[in-house]
Order: sequence, then structure tokens, then C-alpha cells
Amino acid sequence: MTSSVSPSWSHLNLALDADRATLAAHFRETGVRDVECLFADVTGYPRGKLMPAASFAGGTELRICQAIPMQCITGEYSYDPVFPDSDPDVRLVPDLATLKRSPWASVPRYLAVHDCLELDGSLCEFAPRSVLKNVVARYAAADLTPVVAPEIEFYLTAAMTDPAQPLASPTGKGGRPEVGQSAFSLNALNELAPFWDAFHAAIDGLGIRADTWLHEVGENQYEINLLHGDPVAVADQAFLFKTAAREIALQHGLNAVFMAKPVAGQAGSSMHLHQSVVDAQGRNVFSQADGSASEAFLHFIGGLQAYTPDLMLVYAPTVNSYRRYVAGSQAPTNVQWGHDNRTAGLRVPVSGPAARRVENRLAGADANPYLAIAATLAAGLAGIEGRIAPAEPVSGNGYDQARSLPRTFDGALDQMSRSQTASRLMGERFVRGYLAVKTLEHDHYLREISAWERRYLLPQV
Repeated sequence: MTSSVSPSWSHLNLALDADRATLAAHFRETGVRDVECLFADVTGYPRGKLMPAASFAGGTELRICQAIPMQCITGEYSYDPVFPDSDPDVRLVPDLATLKRSPWASVPRYLAVHDCLELDGSLCEFAPRSVLKNVVARYAAADLTPVVAPEIEFYLTAAMTDPAQPLASPTGKGGRPEVGQSAFSLNALNELAPFWDAFHAAIDGLGIRADTWLHEVGENQYEINLLHGDPVAVADQAFLFKTAAREIALQHGLNAVFMAKPVAGQAGSSMHLHQSVVDAQGRNVFSQADGSASEAFLHFIGGLQAYTPDLMLVYAPTVNSYRRYVAGSQAPTNVQWGHDNRTAGLRVPVSGPAARRVENRLAGADANPYLAIAATLAAGLAGIEGRIAPAEPVSGNGYDQARSLPRTFDGALDQMSRSQTASRLMGERFVRGYLAVKTLEHDHYLREISAWERRYLLPQV
């Protein structure tokens, strides 16, 4: 992938390395016309404005309606009183560490992830990045730093022009669609090499720190592991990862699909979250000096077990999400925990003391990465602070244990709406707004008549 960006600017960190005059000169020299001023809405979808490069470099103030971060997936807005009738503005303020060349633009263009700030300078409580920042701030107040690494699964499908039809596998370089399960097959991974070459170049250019790439169980299903790091920075990378995958796929006549269960009879797609916590000296608080597991480690797990059911609507945000939680599928049905046990919702991988961590396997690929990371970190910290003891680890098949999670969207919506803990962990105004959005989306869904109803009810009832 070629770029007109000079080598000295290939990995910009403008907060440290450049002033606005230097940035403006760089934009002029390289013919950069616009900057995509992005933020993730409540779904994780990119929204924002396109700003002239000269205006961005000059620090021109950018505003947007406060309601936009809480736009429903259908494009609607809730009229819950938590959202002011006046529809006030918030300011979009760039995180200059995220300023990168846009890899999908046809003209020279940059992008930057933005915070949504109220006009008084405080974080907008409805913005997902704000929710995560507030959770991380609670760790900082306790002289702790959380560390997170996501594993993101998705499907590549053929172009979809009729939503009433099932998604289809794309044709690979061998001239036919993929058939059967090809987990960890490098040949299957290489079938769509032009996409992968372009996508790899795209995420490299965006500074996304990917680790391993693999073909998953489903037909044309893949998993990319991101390297561990600061939760906000990692969430930014996950957000841009999903955005880039969609954009590059479209350029190759494909769809990158992050639905939790996009294809009937195929594996669901998850976003597993590995997490640990370090102290002010950089030591993993999950391990004691002798290398054994610490009380903080067990209490973190205890917090996840205690509070995850109330936060299920964050990990599984759509009606489709709940199709993924099938016994025997390696998608969890409870919050049991176990050592190197993929049948449990909370898995502790085999590792040395410095790398001791908890893998939360609840979130689907459709979850907003900012919110999913915020939820799991908030629950874990609450467990540490409340010294919540976990259940005994499961050593056999976790699916033999009783279900302890809502089984449907309705159940998760109801449980979060009755929970006082969810508001305490994620923010009262955010949770109220989130519930209003999800209620509106569900009402919209209920007005849809499905193919199943036409197939079976039409001829028989």
C-alpha cells in the first residue's frame, strides 16, 4: 500500500512532536484536504464530521448535537427526559495521538478519534469513550492501572443487496466459495489474500497493534488478536479496526460482518477481553510475590460473577446477540470461572505470574468495545473494592452448570432496568439513556415480520 506521507510523519504523535503550524504545513505539503473527526456512538458506529484540514490544524472549534452519541441503530432518537428538549451542543475535541492517514479515502485525508465534551469542559456522559474514561479514572484514584487485550471475530461475506436473503460466502481465488469448517487453515485464510493485504496495510497505517491472525470455525470467519495496552487506547484501536475492516471489505466487493450470529448453523462471533491490573510500580496485582494468585485476583473474578448479569445488555446489545449463547459452542451460558477452560464465561489462561489475567468471554463481536471494556473493568474493580469472593472454579464442563445469564434481549433489558448496580458502575445518566435507546430499538424490531413467521405461520395458523 503506497502513501504520500513522509517517513517522519508515518506514525504521528502530534501531542508530543508537532505544533499546529507544523501540522498545517504538513497537510499543505502532502495535499491533505480533509480530516474525518470521528467518535463511536452507543452502537460503536463511527459518527462525526468532515473538517477541512486547514481548519483542523488551526484548532477551529467543532460541535455536534449531544444526542448523536445516543442515536439508535435504526436512526431514531429517544425522547426520554434524560435527553434535554433543547438538544444542546457538545464539543468534539480530538485525541491527537489517534491522528492518522485515512487508509480508505480516495483522496489524501486524515482521521482522528474525538472526545465529546460538554460546553463546560466535562465529559459528555452519553458518549461511550467518556464512560470508559470515567471507569479508568476510578482505577487511577486507587493507584491502579487496568490492562486490556481484545480478540475480535468477524465474517467476510459476499456483497449483500437484499437483506431478506441469508448472507453468502464470497468466492475465493480458487473460484468457489468456502465449504465446511476450516479452523486455523492458512489456505482458507489466503483465499481472500487481496483483502487481507489491503487490510493489513490499513491497520498498520492506523497504528493498530495486531498480534495473531487466524481462520476461525465458521465459513469465512476470522479472528484477530490485538496486543494488550491502555484500555482507552485499545478501545480506540478496536473501534478503528472494525471501521477499517468494513471500509476495506467494501472496496473488495465484500462485507465485514460483526454481528454476533450472522449465519444460521455457523459459529457466533465474539470479542473476548483479556484483562489484568498493575500497581504504581507496574506489578501485576493478580499475583503475589511468590507467584501465586492474589486476593485481588479472586475478588476481581468475584466482581465479574456478581455484576455481569446486570450488565449483559452491554455485552449482548441486540436481539441477534442472544443467538450466540448456545451450550457446547464455546460461547458461555453462565459466569462460572475456570483455569484454561473455554466452557466457562470467565477463563484464566495458563501463564506466568506477571501475565496472570482473566479472559471475559461474554462480549459478542457486536458489542461496543468502549462499553464492553468499561463494563468488565468496572465490575472487576467493584469486586476488588468490595472484597467479593468468587465461586469455586469449575473443573469440568461449564455448560453442566445452571444458566445464570439472561437468555433473551428482553430479559437483559429488564434486568438492567431493575439494577441499581449497573448505574453505579456505568453512570446513572448513561444507563438511563442506554435503556431508552435499547427499548426504542426493540420496539422497532417488534414491528418487523420475519421470514420464520411467513414460512411456518402463514400456511398453518
